[in-house]
Amino acid sequence: MVTEINFIGIPTTRVIGSILFFIFLLAYLVTVLGNTLIITLILLDYRLQSPMYFFLSNLSFSEILTTTCVVPKMLAGFLLEKKSISLNGCLAQFYFFFLSGCTEFILFAIMSYDRYVAICNPLQYSMIMASSFCVHLVIFSWVSSFLLILPTTIYRARLPYCGPNKIDHFFCDCAPLLHLACTDIHAIELLDFLSSLVLLISSLSFTVVSYAYIISTILKIPSGQGQCKAFATCASHFTVVSMGYGVSIFVYVRPSQKSSLHLKKILFIFSSVITPLLNPFIFSLRNETMKNALKDTLTKSQGFIKWMKSL
Repeated sequence: MVTEINFIGIPTTRVIGSILFFIFLLAYLVTVLGNTLIITLILLDYRLQSPMYFFLSNLSFSEILTTTCVVPKMLAGFLLEKKSISLNGCLAQFYFFFLSGCTEFILFAIMSYDRYVAICNPLQYSMIMASSFCVHLVIFSWVSSFLLILPTTIYRARLPYCGPNKIDHFFCDCAPLLHLACTDIHAIELLDFLSSLVLLISSLSFTVVSYAYIISTILKIPSGQGQCKAFATCASHFTVVSMGYGVSIFVYVRPSQKSSLHLKKILFIFSSVITPLLNPFIFSLRNETMKNALKDTLTKSQGFIKWMKSL
């Protein structure tokens, strides 16, 4: 019976492995620092004390969790000949990765609803998106993700795993792990498919409907400048949503996942490394309020440093 799992990962030479190690280490550090900076700015700056930025701070936290579940183990694999993880560690990695991933998709739907209320019902925005309601929405996103991923994780923990103990991945993804089970896996594959279908299609449908109303309302604005300003408030969120849903639907919403493992590894790097890396730049560079908050924070930091040096 398998108690330890070895990753095949990305076959490389020692030199290429070292180069990839520094590239992914840099990407990981920028991701963590960038998303931490967004969370810090939202907590400290009064201009960012609104529902949109509150949801964004939770999205940034889930991005940190997503990439932290994957990249450190991947980095170790670039330097070590033996790329292994215990079976319990593998199940934990699987659970927390998909927990953060599910939370992100629910947050996408919540953020689209927030933009819908802000643009389509601006006079009632403060009443509808009250602080208590926003907190309940965020709690709902994390709790519902917890409950959605828990059954499949428990099912996997009870499966008998036998040799070989190798998976053609650098992460305990759902399909490669299932192929180590020495029993019929059609039931758990169906459960995975239905869970993915319910989450992705329901949250995507809600997001698409919200944006349909948003676009319809924006097109009714008489001035072109007003339309551009309204579109600008949604551009960052729409970009991130498109990347997230596009990759995940292609990879996970399929009844059987036996094929295209190499393609899935490439797409997995995109969703777990590239997307969390780009998100801080997408939300900060496209958002004037965020840029102004960052400039003011840097100015205050420089003033504090000068004051400390003068003591």
